[in-house]
Amino acid sequence: MVLETTKTDQAREAVASALSEPGAACITCSFQTEDMVVLDLIREHQPDIPVLFLETGYHFPAVYHYRDEMTARYGLNLVNVLPKKTVAEQEAEFGSLYQSRPDQCCKLRKVQPLFAALEDYDVWFTGLRRGQSPTRANLQVSETFPLPSGKQLAKISPLWDWSNQDVWTVARSRNIPLLPLYDAGYTSIGCEPCTALPIDAANARSGRWAGQKLECGIHIAEGR
Repeated sequence: MVLETTKTDQAREAVASALSEPGAACITCSFQTEDMVVLDLIREHQPDIPVLFLETGYHFPAVYHYRDEMTARYGLNLVNVLPKKTVAEQEAEFGSLYQSRPDQCCKLRKVQPLFAALEDYDVWFTGLRRGQSPTRANLQVSETFPLPSGKQLAKISPLWDWSNQDVWTVARSRNIPLLPLYDAGYTSIGCEPCTALPIDAANARSGRWAGQKLECGIHIAEGR
C-alpha cells in the first residue's frame, strides 16, 4: 500500500526523531482515531509513554469504556489529568458553565489542568491535522509551544498533512479498534454536553460547542 510506505513512514520518522531528543515525552489522547494512530506509532519506540487524558467529568460513557478497554488492551501508561474542582463542585458554584460560558468551562476543565501537567514534559505529541478545522490550516509537523510559565515544549503532530481517509485507512490496516461513537455519525468527539452530530459535512468539528467555536484552547498558546 502506497500510504503505508509514504505517509506512515514519514509519520514514523517524525516520531523517532522527536523521541531521539533529550527530555521527557508525552501524548495527549482523546482516544479519537488520530490519537490512536499516533499512539500506535509511538508505542513502536516507547510503549510506556505517558498518555494524558483530560478527565473533564463530562465525557460520553462510551469514551470512558473505550479508554479503559484500550488501556487494558495495550497496557497504556494512562494519566488522567483532573481539574481542580469536581463537576459537582463547579456546577454548585457556577451552574452549567458549558452552556453559559463554554470558554470558561474549557479553561477550567481542560486548558489549565493540561498546561500544568505539561510542565513535566519536553516533547508533546498530538493527533492534530490540518484538515480537521480551518483553525488548524497552518499546522506544522513540529512546532514550539510556550506554556504560560514560559517553558517551551516541542509539539509534534506526526499526522499534520493527513486526510481523514488516510487516518482511517491506516487505523484499519494496523487493526486499531475504533471508538464506537463514530458509527452513530459523530466526526469529532469531546465532552458530551458540547458534542453533537456535524452541522457542516466539510468541517468535522462543526458539531462541537453548538457551532459557537472550534477550539477548546489547549492548542492555543497564551497571548496568541
